[in-house]
Amino acid sequence: QDSTWVSQLSERLPVHYRVSFPCFGPGLISHLNDLSLLSQDENGVVLSLGADSQWLIVSAKPFRLDIMEGREVLLSLNSRGLLTAKEDGMWEETFKSHTDNKPNGPSSISLDFSLPGVEHVYGIPEHADSLKLKTTDGGDPYRLFNLDVFQYELFNPMALYGAIPVMLSHSAQRTMGIFWLNAAETWVDISSNTAGKTVFGQMLDYVQGSSETPQTDVRWISESGIIDVFIMLGPTPTDVFSQYSSLTGTQAFPPLSALAYHQCRWNYNDQEDVAAVDQGFDEHDIPYDFIWLDIEHTDGKRYFTWDPHKFPQPKDMLQGLVDKRRKMVTIVDPHIKVDSSYKIHNEIRSKGFYVKNKDGGDYEGWCWPGNSGYPDFTNPEMRAWWASMFAYDQYEGSMENMYTWNDMNEPSVFNGPEVTMHKDALHGNWENRDLHNLYGLYVQMATAEGLIERSGGVERPFVLTRAFFAGSQRYGAVWTGDNTAEWEHLKISIPMCLSLGLVGVSFCGADVGGFFKSPSTELLVRWYQTGAYQPFFRAHAHLDTPRREPWLFGPENTALIREAVRQRYALLPYWYQLFYHAHHSGQPVMRPLWVEYPQDTATFSMDDQFLLGRDLLVHPVTEEGGRGVTAYLPGKGEVWFDVHTFQKHNGAQNLYIPVTISSIPVFQRGGSIIPRKARVRRSSSCMEHDPYTLFVALSPKRFAQGELYIDDGHTFNFDKQKQFIHRRLSFANKALSSRNLAPGSQFITPSWIEKIVILGASKPSKATLKTPDGKENLLEFEFDASMSVLTLRKPGVNAGVDWTVVLQ
Repeated sequence: QDSTWVSQLSERLPVHYRVSFPCFGPGLISHLNDLSLLSQDENGVVLSLGADSQWLIVSAKPFRLDIMEGREVLLSLNSRGLLTAKEDGMWEETFKSHTDNKPNGPSSISLDFSLPGVEHVYGIPEHADSLKLKTTDGGDPYRLFNLDVFQYELFNPMALYGAIPVMLSHSAQRTMGIFWLNAAETWVDISSNTAGKTVFGQMLDYVQGSSETPQTDVRWISESGIIDVFIMLGPTPTDVFSQYSSLTGTQAFPPLSALAYHQCRWNYNDQEDVAAVDQGFDEHDIPYDFIWLDIEHTDGKRYFTWDPHKFPQPKDMLQGLVDKRRKMVTIVDPHIKVDSSYKIHNEIRSKGFYVKNKDGGDYEGWCWPGNSGYPDFTNPEMRAWWASMFAYDQYEGSMENMYTWNDMNEPSVFNGPEVTMHKDALHGNWENRDLHNLYGLYVQMATAEGLIERSGGVERPFVLTRAFFAGSQRYGAVWTGDNTAEWEHLKISIPMCLSLGLVGVSFCGADVGGFFKSPSTELLVRWYQTGAYQPFFRAHAHLDTPRREPWLFGPENTALIREAVRQRYALLPYWYQLFYHAHHSGQPVMRPLWVEYPQDTATFSMDDQFLLGRDLLVHPVTEEGGRGVTAYLPGKGEVWFDVHTFQKHNGAQNLYIPVTISSIPVFQRGGSIIPRKARVRRSSSCMEHDPYTLFVALSPKRFAQGELYIDDGHTFNFDKQKQFIHRRLSFANKALSSRNLAPGSQFITPSWIEKIVILGASKPSKATLKTPDGKENLLEFEFDASMSVLTLRKPGVNAGVDWTVVLQ
C-alpha cells in the first residue's frame, strides 16, 4: 500500500523473487485476508500470519524477512545478506572437451536462510549420505543435478540421479520445511555454530552456562531461474508432510502387487529363460509378483519393440505369467535410436518433438542404441503422443499384466558433459540449464499416463523411474540407482530411502544384492532381510555378474531368503494400508524415529533403524559377521513386542539383541493392531481372498488401535466409485471390535478373520464373538502363560462387517 516502501524494496531485489507461506500451524491459509498489517514505517512492515502470535517482519534496507512466534525467531531470510543475482561472470564455460555457451549470460541466484535453535536438517535427496545432513564448511556443498553416475561414492555431497530441493529442519520444539522451487543445477551450503564441537566442548558450554543458541544456516544457489520459495512452518512433522503434499501432491497409490517382490537382472536372456526363472520360484516355494526385462529384450535397443529371435512370442510369455497371476515389467528409456526404419524415431522427428541443439537442429547424443535423439518431454503434445504409444495396438506384444521401467532419464548422454545433456540444448524456448532436473519427472508422468489411458482410465499404473524431482511421487516408484554389492551400500540404503520419504517419495528401494559386483552369500541374505522391510522390494544385478536367483546359493541360504520374502508377503495388508494413508495424507511409509517421537533427541541422528508407519520398528542386521545389534526402542512408558518371539520390552531403552543369520529384528508397538495374511502363496494376487490374522499388541499406556483397508488391489474404483473397505480395529476394556471408518464406501470381500493373536494378554475364562445379527459364539483359544500370548482361533467373521470379541 505504501508505494515509497515498495520502491525501496524493489531496489534491493534485482531478480524475480517470491516467498510463499502455504501453511501456518496445522492448517492451510486459503485466503490472503489471513494476512493483516500490524505496523509499518519507512523501512518495513510487520504482518500477522493469521496464527496465534505469529508474524512476519519485512525490512527493506537491507532486505530481510523474519518469521516470529511470540518472541522467538523461527526463521530468517537474507540475515547474512547472501541474496544475489549474478549479472557479471563468464559468458562461456568449458568442461573437458565441452563448451557451454550462455546466450543469456550468467544468471545464477542465491539466498540464505537462518534457523535459530536448529541443529538437525534433513532432505534434499538424492545423496548417498547419512540421514542428518552434514555441514559443508570447508568442503563442497550438496549438489542437486540429475546425473547418471557410475559406481557412486558414499558419504559424499555429489549429485546423483534425482533432485528434490526440499529441506526439513527439526528440533524438540518444532519441525519446518523449505521448498526451493528451482529445476536448474542447485547447490546447498550448510553451516552450524555447533558443528565440530566435541562432547567435552558441549559439556563445558553447559557447565559454564553458555548462552549461545544453536543455529543452522543454509544457502541455496541455483545456476538460473527465479527465487521461488515455499516455507512450511509445521509445527509438527505430520503438519509439514501435509503442507508439502498440498503443494506437490501425494504418493501414487500403487497396485497391491507392486508392493510384493520383484525379480530383475540385466538381462533375462529369452522367453525360455523367463519361463525357467518363473518355474524356479515355484520349485523352491518362493513367492514373487513381477519379473523384469532390461534393455536386451528389445530389437537393437529400440524401445517399444522385442528382439524377434529371443522374444518372438511375447504374448505367449505374458500369458504364461497371467496363468500364475504374475506380471512383467519392461524397460522403456527416453533415448531413441536414430534410425529411419524405426517407427518411433520417425514419428518423433516428423512431429518436431525432439529436444533441439543451440543451433535449432535435433539434439543427438550417444546412449545404449548408439546415436540417439531425446524427446522433449516438457512439451505436453509430446507427452500425450508418448502416452499413446503404450496402447495395446501400438506397443505390440504388450498385455494388461505388463508395466514399465523408465531408466537413464536424467537424461543420460554417454558423450555429453558429465554424461548428460548439454546445458544449452533447447526445450522449446527454454534451455536445458533452466529445467534439467525436471526431465525425469516428465518422462515418468507421460509413461504413467500411458498405462492409465491404455486401460480406459480404469487400472492403476506402476512405473519405476531413476531420475526424479519434487512431485515425482505422483507417478510411481524410484530406486537408488546403480549401487554396489558391498556392506556399506546395504547400510546407506536406509538413510537414502528415509530421506526420500521425508520429501514425499515413499515408494523407494535399493537393488537387493547390489547392482555392481557380486555379493557374498551372507551379504545377499542380509540384503533380502533388509529389502523385505523397505517399500520397493526388487533384486537386480549387472549383466557381467554371475546369476543370483535366490536358490543358487545352497539350500540353507535359499531357506533364509524364502523366509524373508514370505515375511514380506504376510505383511502386505499392512504395507497396503500404509500406502493408502500416504496417498491421502502425504505421511511417509518408511520414516525416521523422530517423526513419531519428535521430542526424543536420541532419535534425531538415527539412520540404522526405522519405523514402518507408527507401529513397526525395524533394525536390520547390516554388519558383516554381526552377532548382535543394539536397537533403540523409543517412548517412555511404551512397550514393544518382538514380532517373532512375542517377547515384551520396555521403551526408552537401548536393547542389545543377539542375532544369527536368520534374525530380522522387528518390533510391534504396544497399543497397535496389525493385520497379516498367514497363507503365503506364489503371488500376492493368489492371496487376494485369503483370511486375515490380527496381531493385537497391548499397552499399559493406551488402548490398542489399528486399521484394515481392503479394495480390489488394482483399479481406481477405490477413488472414483468409493469401492473399498476401511475398518477401525480397537481393543479396550477387554473387547476387540471392528467398526466402519467409511460409511459411504461400498465393497464386498470374501476374506474373513481367521485368527487373533493378543500380545501382553491375561488368560480369560471365555471369549465370545458378537455380530450385528445378535448372534454370539464362543471361540476356541490358547493361552501361553510364559509369554502372555492369547490366541483366538477361527472367529470366521467376514472382514468387512462389524463384530466384537469380548473376553471374560
